[in-house]
Amino acid sequence: MSGHESSYTPNSAFERWLDKRLPIIRFANDTAINFPTPKNLNYWYVFGGILAVCLVVQILTGVILAMHYEPSVTGAFASVERIMRDVPYGWLLRNIHANGASMFFFAVYIHMFRGLYYGSYKAPREVLWILGCVIFLLMIATAFLGYMLPWGQMSYHGANVITSLFGAIPLVGESLQTWLLGGPSIGNQTLQRFFSLHYLLPFVIAGVVILHIWALHVPGNNNPTGVEVQDVEKDTVPFHPYYTIKDGFAIAVFLILFAYFVFYAPNALGHADQSIEANPLVTPAHIVPEWYMLPFYAILRAITFDLGPIDAKLLGVIFMFAAIAILFVLPWLDTSKVKSMRYRPVARQFFLGFVAVCLMLGWCGAANPDDAVIKSLQGESSLVVSYTADGALATSTYKGGDEAFEAAKAFMESLPASAAPSLEAVPAPTFQFRHLSLILTFMYFGYFVMLFFIGLGEKTKPLPESIHKSVLRAHKPQTGTAVPAE
Repeated sequence: MSGHESSYTPNSAFERWLDKRLPIIRFANDTAINFPTPKNLNYWYVFGGILAVCLVVQILTGVILAMHYEPSVTGAFASVERIMRDVPYGWLLRNIHANGASMFFFAVYIHMFRGLYYGSYKAPREVLWILGCVIFLLMIATAFLGYMLPWGQMSYHGANVITSLFGAIPLVGESLQTWLLGGPSIGNQTLQRFFSLHYLLPFVIAGVVILHIWALHVPGNNNPTGVEVQDVEKDTVPFHPYYTIKDGFAIAVFLILFAYFVFYAPNALGHADQSIEANPLVTPAHIVPEWYMLPFYAILRAITFDLGPIDAKLLGVIFMFAAIAILFVLPWLDTSKVKSMRYRPVARQFFLGFVAVCLMLGWCGAANPDDAVIKSLQGESSLVVSYTADGALATSTYKGGDEAFEAAKAFMESLPASAAPSLEAVPAPTFQFRHLSLILTFMYFGYFVMLFFIGLGEKTKPLPESIHKSVLRAHKPQTGTAVPAE
């Protein structure tokens, strides 16, 4: 916390000597041991430590896997198979790394939703929030680059789809796409540069994480009440042992979940087509990214209309990137002076709806956009016979499967040749996933617009006077016994 005095006292001659020249022990003590932390943090706040563990695991396993990986279109898929079959414990390293990406995003989404709920993006923590959004953006880029490296069917065709989006940018799009691919199409040069960037970006993420932690230690932790620390002695406790024990327990539980996927369901979070070597001549029936990118993929596919001079493809790219960019300006979109949604009943209801919208966008992203959302309510397709009668175009519609086809065929045979009959199958009008995705996309952006207006006029609940009084209130005996005065 900014301005708190150091409590570190060197205990030996060496520590006193080092403290005058490089106070690294003092720094560790003040930031990770005796750092004053609000005493009312709940288990939603443990995901910061979990994310640190995930980052270390991904870097360590990634470095070892890179020693055995061959970044070439002829050897990439075989090198991954060799890692799984021939490298000692290679199967374990790869399963940890592949599932670790999913665990990483699972934890970061909870971490971000917690920040949204408790208002951790509000002053004085705007820079802290923005750095967190930068980390999230870098994670998406790193995951996309890594998704291509196994050189499976989804790797190749997914990379083809995503890189083609850059070609939609006016003026510089084609040049930018060529620069990304290293040529006119995906090949060795693409795989090599994606591998290099995938290896580099985790260390960039680590650097931004250090800035993120630094930005956290300046104003200190937010807390579930959103009330700032007023009395360090009453409102806070040392980070160690109180939160090291709490975080350690949560990390252990998280690792049990992690281990379940690694050992019992290593391929459950991936796509089956990744087990097939990439073939540019065979396109999968449904190209989808990993689950953690599905909401943004749904937003991209939801835009199927042009807007003035902006075509649908470019508009979809704009909406997709805007869904992330809007998070960067959230501290200024939310106009409420109250941080925590514990005390904002209207905003809390909209927040729960926002979480539901994000989950449903992920559902839409995994589905075929042309499929009916509810198949049981899907109408019946029909056959339409178009023909000319008395110089005017006429139609005749038939429904009912094989009987409809026979009836339509008989009707066409009964018409004279001058009628020029033609038969067309017309699918029944249905509410498709692309329609639902479009509605959810506008609801996604609408949430941030509503936050602006809700903050201006919402009647909030009274805030506690301080953090320690909110703790006393939470633990107040229910028998009517008075809480001792302070």
